[in-house]
Amino acid sequence: MRKSLLAVCSLMLALVTVTSAYTYFRLASSGEKMTASAGALVESLDAEQRKTMLYPYEAEQRLGWHFIPKDERKGLQMKFMTSQQREMTHALLKSALSQVGYDKTTGIISLEALLKHVQKSGPIRDTERYYVTIFGEPKEGSRWGLSFEGHHLSLNFVVEGDQVVSSTPQFFATNPAVVKQSVLDGYPKGMAVLRDEEALGFELANSLSAEQKEVAVIADKCPSEIRNAGEPHPPLTAPEGIAYGKLTADQQATLKKLIDVYVSAMPADVAAKRYADLEAAGWNNIHFAWAGGYKDGIPHYYRVQGKTFLIEFVNAQPDVSGNPANHIHCVWRDMRGDFALEAK
Repeated sequence: MRKSLLAVCSLMLALVTVTSAYTYFRLASSGEKMTASAGALVESLDAEQRKTMLYPYEAEQRLGWHFIPKDERKGLQMKFMTSQQREMTHALLKSALSQVGYDKTTGIISLEALLKHVQKSGPIRDTERYYVTIFGEPKEGSRWGLSFEGHHLSLNFVVEGDQVVSSTPQFFATNPAVVKQSVLDGYPKGMAVLRDEEALGFELANSLSAEQKEVAVIADKCPSEIRNAGEPHPPLTAPEGIAYGKLTADQQATLKKLIDVYVSAMPADVAAKRYADLEAAGWNNIHFAWAGGYKDGIPHYYRVQGKTFLIEFVNAQPDVSGNPANHIHCVWRDMRGDFALEAK
């Protein structure tokens, strides 16, 4: 009887401990979750891995970012992690992103397998060729940075105390933008990881009246790339295009949905801070600009700019199979400064 009672008490204690830990993690801020996840990953590293992944917070490499195929990058490649460390990396990503953002990230990574299957020659395509870099020490009360980067992905964060104080540049891209033909299991025709980023841009652009287009359209030809790619600061030019207040109520609702697509990649508390800053700066200070064509297969570009943020989207390049304008690059940047730095 006594043994049974002890067993029940032990089980109850274990359940309380697990439930308390779950409740804490569920209620903790994104900064706290990221620090806990990053700390666990750091603790798992051997001496050589530490040399590769860990940098001082002030290292110049923290401001270096890019999304093109590169032979070498900063950080520890997932290929050279143990299976447990790869799981820890995914746990860290889940703490840094919303479920929507995490699904986009893993979807973009998965497209490397399709590119490898389709391309005849070119850069290395590898779903484990993504790199984790930690700047500073991820511990309670500290200021530290995280970079997760590889082909078509660059996610950058700064955590201070229990808060995420910077989450930019936030860069996502896809090749193909839309799978035109199913040639590999798991990649059905019509698959589009960044579908909403493109569809809502088209919806808003195609809803503009001729008079609105005179203001919103900044060029007939689509640019080849987003501006300041790889630069530590966003372009600080004045906003162009049509102001939010000059849109109809339906168009304003579409623009809000488009902005939300980018904001919703972040956890709820980070997204809420972005919205609070955006609203404090004023919706009427937000502009929408368009360039290029108005349907699939024709290069097109848009820009959404407010006082606190900048969105750029470009679909100008062919995909790996040669289909025109089927290769998306898009980014969210902080007009006050990326990487928790003052813009200049």
